[in-house]
Formats: sequence, structure tokens, C-alpha cells
Amino acid sequence: MPTVFESRVFSVEVERIRYPNGQVHEVTTVRHPPSVVLVPMQNDGRVVLVRQYRPSIGRMTWELPAGSVERGETPEGAAARESEEETGLRPAGIRRLCALFPAPGFCDEELIFFQLTDLRQPPADSPHRPDADEDIVTRAFTPDEARAMLARGDIVDLKTAYGLTFIQPQPESLPR
Repeated sequence: MPTVFESRVFSVEVERIRYPNGQVHEVTTVRHPPSVVLVPMQNDGRVVLVRQYRPSIGRMTWELPAGSVERGETPEGAAARESEEETGLRPAGIRRLCALFPAPGFCDEELIFFQLTDLRQPPADSPHRPDADEDIVTRAFTPDEARAMLARGDIVDLKTAYGLTFIQPQPESLPR
């Protein structure tokens, strides 16, 4: 598997592959470690989103927090670490929702979705901080506000659009 490009985030390999039908084709694959996508839920039912600049599309985006699973780290460990790094909150509850491949035609990255609950301030000595290239703003939204942001085009990130489907609408309070 010859690697033709390597960066700190992903690599690109070009190889000849024999398909199940016996034909051989040259295939280019983007290799990316698994990533976690977080659906952090506050006790009041609001979801925590992060706003950050995405240079590949040249704009700020509202997204669910996410990040790569580091070598030797479990996906659950990555979910807890990324939550602290991107939202400044430590989850007491971490529940795996599903795992999907967003672009299997050219990339092997797997997105592992987690719902995070019972969010708390981490200890003051926590080593988890945003990466040097991250300038993140964190804000909590009601499920309806987040869905309206998606409908307006304020949320353009596909993993976030899908992750919002896991949030159950809050029942309206009953009149007394």
C-alpha cells in the first residue's frame, strides 16, 4: 500500500485491489482514524454545539463536538476527552448510539456517535484543552432551536444534521 501523502490528520494511499468479481482496479483511499461525534445533552434538554472556523469551506460552522480517536484510546475515552477539550464539560454518562462511514467511496473514516449526559465542570487540573488550531465558542440550544438552525442553513455539517436526529423532542409541560 504505497502512501502518496501523509498529514497529521489523514493519509492517502494508492493501490491495486482485486474486487470480488475478479477485476483489478487502482484505488485511491483516504485513511483516517475513527472519529467520535458527541451529542452532549444538558439536564434541561438543551444540546451543546460548538462554533468554529473551518478553513476547508472558508466559514464558521455550528457543529456537534467531534474529534479523532487517538492511538491506544477507546472510543469512549475519546468521547470524554473531546467533550472536555471542545465544550469544557466532562460527561458522567456516555452512551454509544451508532457507527457509520460518511464517505466509504474514498475514505475509511468511521464516525462513532455518542450521547453524553450529566455534564459537569472538569477538575481545575484537567489536562484537556482545545487544540492549538481550534478557536471554539460553545453554546447550548433547545432541540427546536437546533433544528431551526439546520432548516435555515446555519448548520451545514452532515454529521451534526444526522446527530440531531437522536434528540427526542421535549414534551410540552402540561397545564396545571
